[in-house]
Amino acid sequence: MESAPAPLRMVPVDCPDARGIAALRRSGPPASDTETSFRLSDGSTLKTTPVFDMYWRFAFERQEIFHRRLTGAPWPWTDDPILRTYRFTNAYRAADRVSQFLIRHVIYDGEQSAAEVFFRTILFKLFNRVATWVLLRDRVGPLTWTTFRLERYDAVLDAALRGGQRLYSPAYIMPNPPFGARRKHSNHLLLLSHMMKAAAPAKIAAAKSLSEVFHILRSFPSVGDFLAFQYAVDLNYSDLTQFTEMDFVVAGPGARSGIRKAFAEPATLSDEQLIREVTEAAEQEFAKRGLHFRTLWGRRLQLIDCQNLFCEIDKYSRVAYPQISGNGRSRIKRKFEAAATPPSQWYPPKWGLPLPEADSTSHLPTSIRTA
Repeated sequence: MESAPAPLRMVPVDCPDARGIAALRRSGPPASDTETSFRLSDGSTLKTTPVFDMYWRFAFERQEIFHRRLTGAPWPWTDDPILRTYRFTNAYRAADRVSQFLIRHVIYDGEQSAAEVFFRTILFKLFNRVATWVLLRDRVGPLTWTTFRLERYDAVLDAALRGGQRLYSPAYIMPNPPFGARRKHSNHLLLLSHMMKAAAPAKIAAAKSLSEVFHILRSFPSVGDFLAFQYAVDLNYSDLTQFTEMDFVVAGPGARSGIRKAFAEPATLSDEQLIREVTEAAEQEFAKRGLHFRTLWGRRLQLIDCQNLFCEIDKYSRVAYPQISGNGRSRIKRKFEAAATPPSQWYPPKWGLPLPEADSTSHLPTSIRTA
């Protein structure tokens, strides 16, 4: 088990939103090139901004918060005023609350045939909201392709919408599929039915790479690059596919903005190539800054995680470095609310993570927080 370093101290601030404050204090002796350049695998360098240095410090502190919560440390789990105030995802995508629910209670809870795993995964991800899944499960019964009746699912969601319930997570922008129904959720159910009838599960099970899975998903109406990649990663948590998360990455809009902020000059590499360079250099970059990054029980950061971290540092820098422009957004919308208890941890068994005994099992909750 990796040892826990001393907490990373932050610069205290007086203003509530810490606007204009470079929140992270130096920890450990800075390397001479830490804040000015990043060395690529071919030996060339790219000039960087303070946001690049902050990228690693943010990743470190966000992972420290994760571990502190799991060991029962009381809130607040950080001295960083920005991390205390606003909502950010974990350093590891699979550790997030929604991903944890998906892995444990959607992907691995039920029949493990290709059709049923695909059906459950995509049904959940079309809404990406735990409360919507629980609503359908409670009103319809077991959610399976074998028993799927579009009209039943549609009626449940119609009634929830009329009652003022939110059906979609705000995490993703979900385009309305062009199937002609009046309601967006109806069109998404039609999209799922179309995918199933087009033999998407069998095609994905036969895919030879994560890139091929992405392109299969990308071929369906309204599924753009970002969603196709996210769905590919979600399906890859299952035993339907067996690809490494270092196989393929697609940079989303937030990550692209974060990359623009982190590097002071345009690169000849694509955003995806830059994400790979950063991911493969993670251990060296943490070491340069004297940061003893605690991994996910031995699992190093993967391409999807570093892609997400660029998206999160884009948000973080809106407060810490508002003068460095990205996609034009100037504030962080979602505030952080501390949950009463730390989330239980459950990961794809094929990863073989040596979880602490207390975190190795979890149970379907009787009540779901809908925020």
